[in-house]
Amino acid sequence: MTGLDINTEQSILKAARNIFTHKGFDGARMQEIANEAGINKALLHYYFRSKDKLFEAIFKDVLNTVFPKIISVLMSPVPLFEKIEKVSFNYIEMLKRNPDIAIFVFHEISRNPQRLVGNFKNVGADFEIISMQIAEEVTAGNIIPIKAEHLIANLISLCVFPFIAKPVLMGMTGMDQDAWFRFLEERKQIIPQSIITALTLRK
Repeated sequence: MTGLDINTEQSILKAARNIFTHKGFDGARMQEIANEAGINKALLHYYFRSKDKLFEAIFKDVLNTVFPKIISVLMSPVPLFEKIEKVSFNYIEMLKRNPDIAIFVFHEISRNPQRLVGNFKNVGADFEIISMQIAEEVTAGNIIPIKAEHLIANLISLCVFPFIAKPVLMGMTGMDQDAWFRFLEERKQIIPQSIITALTLRK
């Protein structure tokens, strides 16, 4: 592939990611992506024969933005509470830099959950590792019994929900953009504190 070909493909991917993350698969149009990339529709189809193939490329790119660092923390040999703290920090930082990703992934979960599950497995997630670590902490008397799926669901939802509900939260509370960023910094502390407190409440 020549330098010109690479530049064209990168322009397409950049344009497609922008449109897909704002409008989702159903709302995006190939002509709109071509216009955004500054090319004609025929050239767009030369590089990506269908909207499905282009969307798949963008979806994998988005997942590679979201998951590898978080998965590496969950799969690492660090203590459970440290994992909760690191995941909270990394997830919120990532979504601050890519605020449209939360809505994009949320819509795709509703539209095609199997695409997410298949790609999630490809980034090295091993649910059994975190399950075993939780079981060890429960056996040691450090935390109350909890299923791994509940812990992961609590952690992810607490991190992601503010980004999905941002307009509502800002409208209800009167936060401006500066207050919003302060709120996100506070969430980095509040989320792990809340989860860890809940896990150790009945010790």
